[in-house]
Amino acid sequence: MIPFRSPAPTPRLRKGYQLFSEPDLTWAELDHLLLACGESSRSPERWQRVLERSAWHLAVRDPDDRLVGFLRITSDQALNANLWDLISEPSDPAREEVLVALVEAALGRLRRELGGCSISLSAPPEALKALARAGFLVDPGGIRAMGLKLSAAKNRPSS
Repeated sequence: MIPFRSPAPTPRLRKGYQLFSEPDLTWAELDHLLLACGESSRSPERWQRVLERSAWHLAVRDPDDRLVGFLRITSDQALNANLWDLISEPSDPAREEVLVALVEAALGRLRRELGGCSISLSAPPEALKALARAGFLVDPGGIRAMGLKLSAAKNRPSS
């Protein structure tokens, strides 16, 4: 997916939901959200590393102050930006709105700070609507990306 057309107007979150830029988050709540989204758990040390190595991150909390959305960005601060861990609580009634808010906020900040940079991302299927709204096109002109998720060493054939 690549950004192509002008973005839609900035979305508003439901009453009581708040979007935070670079909030303090605990590894436990990040991991809980990751697991709820069907992803693999990460250790506290790994969460610390990925947050330290990120340029910045965004989070959304619901009216009960639960973490319901997250997105982090890495960048070379010149030509490239990568969006990682675009996730939103599957059981949250505002899930789609949360995804849209995270994508729009990230793209807005990238436009201000790194206008013209190339943006890459890996996103779950439920984020496709939010990404399309932001101007991304799926496989434009037949261009497709591929990814490989490496498994643990115990699953590799021995030599």
